[in-house]
Amino acid sequence: MRALRGGGFALGALGGELARDGLTYAYVAVSTMLAFCLFGYVLGRQADQLYELSSIDALTGLRNRRIAQERLHEECARVERYGGALALLLVDLDGLKAINDRSGHRAGDLALKRVAEAIRSGARGTDVAARWGGDEFMVLVPSAGEGEARHLAERIRAFAMEEVVAGGPAITVSVGVAVAEPTVGPLAPEMLVRAADAALYEAKRAGRNRVVVAR
Repeated sequence: MRALRGGGFALGALGGELARDGLTYAYVAVSTMLAFCLFGYVLGRQADQLYELSSIDALTGLRNRRIAQERLHEECARVERYGGALALLLVDLDGLKAINDRSGHRAGDLALKRVAEAIRSGARGTDVAARWGGDEFMVLVPSAGEGEARHLAERIRAFAMEEVVAGGPAITVSVGVAVAEPTVGPLAPEMLVRAADAALYEAKRAGRNRVVVAR
């Protein structure tokens, strides 16, 4: 602005300005850069927090169905491309309606939270645990064959049986397991879900509180 008021702008005038008030210009530049960096950091943190909130089931604290579906498609694509195994567990709380009828919906919500805690206790750090819907949960287990998947399902079932709600009987869960072994060709996520769901139905029909692996 001083150069313009003096009759025009030139590179020589700019150099003179920097030489005369270099510390002032450096202070303005550094403070402006820091202000923008701080602003970007705050916006980034808020965006991360919003994404985290949008990916969590409010009742159980596990991932929600949207995130579970995204990860399921990613893991199926990985198995198609690189091989390896992938297991999917569907965990269903036995008798949620009876708990609600006997002790109220708050007890039913507590039972769902207890099942979520059992899943957290039994799952590995690399597994994806989510509330699939209602009284059903999904655990996605990368690089796990049938034996490891069955062992994990039994651990979750055992942890769930340690929980009691509102003075009633111990919580039990039924678990359907499906395993995609290394294969040639496309691996449809829906096919894996249907296989686990059929195994879960078989566990329910056989008397509940058990693990069934899809064949």
